[in-house]
Amino acid sequence: MATTAFIGLGTMGYPMAGHLAAGGHDVRVYNRTTETAQRWCEQYGGTQHATPAEAASGADFVFTCVGGDDDLRAVLTGSTGALGSLADGAIIVDHTTASATVAREMDALCRQSGVGFVDAPISGGQAGAKNGQLSVMCGGQLGHFQKAEPVIDCYAKAVTLLGGSGSGQLTKMVNQILCAGAIQGAAEALAFGEQAGLNMDLVLSAVTQGAAGSWYLSNRGETMVRDEFDFGFAVDWMAKDLGLVQTEASGIGAPTPLADMTAAYLAESQEAGDNRMDATSIIRRYREKRTS
Repeated sequence: MATTAFIGLGTMGYPMAGHLAAGGHDVRVYNRTTETAQRWCEQYGGTQHATPAEAASGADFVFTCVGGDDDLRAVLTGSTGALGSLADGAIIVDHTTASATVAREMDALCRQSGVGFVDAPISGGQAGAKNGQLSVMCGGQLGHFQKAEPVIDCYAKAVTLLGGSGSGQLTKMVNQILCAGAIQGAAEALAFGEQAGLNMDLVLSAVTQGAAGSWYLSNRGETMVRDEFDFGFAVDWMAKDLGLVQTEASGIGAPTPLADMTAAYLAESQEAGDNRMDATSIIRRYREKRTS
C-alpha cells in the first residue's frame, strides 16, 4: 500500500480520495476549504494537513485535482507547494483539466527535482467518481505511468497512457469536443421536437434506442425536457474546458467550429446567470430563440 497525498477535494476529488482510502492506501489530504477536508477525514479516516507541502511530505504519490493552470501551479510550486517536499522517485499525478502547456511545464520542473509527473485528466462525471468508474487519460513517461496505474485503478475503469507529457490533456480536449457536440446536438434536437409539438417522453424513448443514442440523451434528455439543471457538469466548467480547446486549436491551426458554437451558447448561459447549472442548460438558449 502506498503513502499518498490528495490535493483538492472538490466534486471529483472528494470521492476519488475516498476510493484510495477504501483501497487501503494511507491518504493525506489538503483542501483550500478546511471544513471539507475535516469532513472527508471523518468519513474516510485519512489525515488532514494545513498545506500541500505538509500533505505531500514523505508521500510516494501526490494526486492533484484543482481548478486550472494557476491553481495547479499554486499547489505544486507555490511557497507551500507540494513539489518542494517530495523525495526523489515520488510521482505527481495531476487530474486537473488544464492546458497541455502547464502539463509540460510541471513535468520539466518535476524532472529537475527527480520527481515523476503524469498529466491525467478524467472523464465520467460526478457519478463516475463516486462509483470508481472514471476514464483516466494519461501523458508522461512509461515508467511513471506503470508505477501509478495500480493506485489510479482504485477509482478508474480505464487508465490509458496516450504518449508523452501533455498527451493526457490533449486527449481530454478531444473528449470535451465530443461532449460539446453531444450537448449541442441534444439541445437543438430536443428544442426542435418541443417546438414541433411532439410528446418528448415518447421521442426520447424512441431515439435513445437507435443510432442517435448517446450518454447525454440517456442521462440528461429527460431533465433537459423538464428544464432541470441544478446538478452535473456546470456551464462555467464546460466553458473553461472549451476555452482550453480553443487556445490549443489556435496554436496548432485546427478548426473547431462545433466547439466554438457550443462555447458561444455557454457564454450566453453565463450571461443569463446559469453558471452553476449543468451544461445541458444551453437548451434554454434555443427556447429563447424560437421565432413563434
